[in-house]
Amino acid sequence: MPLAASPLPATHQAPLTMAAANVSSPAVFVLLGFSARPSLEPVLFILVLGFYTVSLLGNGLIMLASCLDPHLHTPMYFFLANLSFLDISFTTSIVPQLLTNLWGPQKTISYGGCVVQFYVSHWLGATECVLLAVMSYDRYAAICKPLHYTVIMHPRLCLRLALGSWLGGLSTSLVGSTLTMLLPLCGRNRIDHFFCEMPLIMQLACVDTRPNELEMYVASFLFVVLPLGLILMSYGHIARAVWQIRSAAGRRKAFNTCSSHVAVVALFYGSIIFMYLQPAKSSSHEQGKFIALFYTVATPMLNPLIYTLRNKDVKQALRHVVFRECWGSSKTVGHS
Repeated sequence: MPLAASPLPATHQAPLTMAAANVSSPAVFVLLGFSARPSLEPVLFILVLGFYTVSLLGNGLIMLASCLDPHLHTPMYFFLANLSFLDISFTTSIVPQLLTNLWGPQKTISYGGCVVQFYVSHWLGATECVLLAVMSYDRYAAICKPLHYTVIMHPRLCLRLALGSWLGGLSTSLVGSTLTMLLPLCGRNRIDHFFCEMPLIMQLACVDTRPNELEMYVASFLFVVLPLGLILMSYGHIARAVWQIRSAAGRRKAFNTCSSHVAVVALFYGSIIFMYLQPAKSSSHEQGKFIALFYTVATPMLNPLIYTLRNKDVKQALRHVVFRECWGSSKTVGHS
């Protein structure tokens, strides 16, 4: 994702000779991660493993309920299932390698593993930005155009919006990550973070990276700033529509419909904005690692909790699915 790492330094490397530029890429990268604080690594290992397990279970259950319960076969839960699958994929692209590095003294990742990691994290991060904007449009249509909601959010449009989110994220990842992968590193392989990401690889380049940075900023505007603007615009219209609802029960129902999505958006964008408001110094960089840890590990775990705790339909569907699975298993065992 374009904005998932600390900002690049303002200085630029001068172009090197052709011989230097042709230096082959390193076989492995060293992920320094939290090695400056070794006493924290066992604690972080336990926390990350716990968060990752809860994230897999929570998002997996939401996907299962959205597929199996007919009451959840609506646009809102279709997009929620996409978000859950995206969160599982995003954390899985980062957490297993992070756990490996936290467990022992070995802090390396292969060149191929690093390339896959920053391609996938870039793809899924950009996809989530667009998908959250799509989900805000769905809430806008549900509250501001309730009589025409089923006509506006018909299944074909929902499929196109979801597919557009995934393909849009993939396109920016293919362009930005490929341009980054082509940069000569001249033997540099130490990454002061816990995962490989596009801006971090750019910092290792031994040539001028201004064209890559320009592409990154353009992609950031298209896939981060623009979706956030659309989200704010949607909720501006939603707030005005809710304000015009006369009954308190109606306003409460509309608020409950949107509150979960607002909380998820606040967590996702809040961590990014907070990280980028910090000055570029070493202490802020260390803080940035923990903020990145929060939105790569904690946020995907919190998303399903937010949706289940504030949504009666999801809670009922989960109880129904779990009861049916447990009851069906017990009947099978009893008859065998």
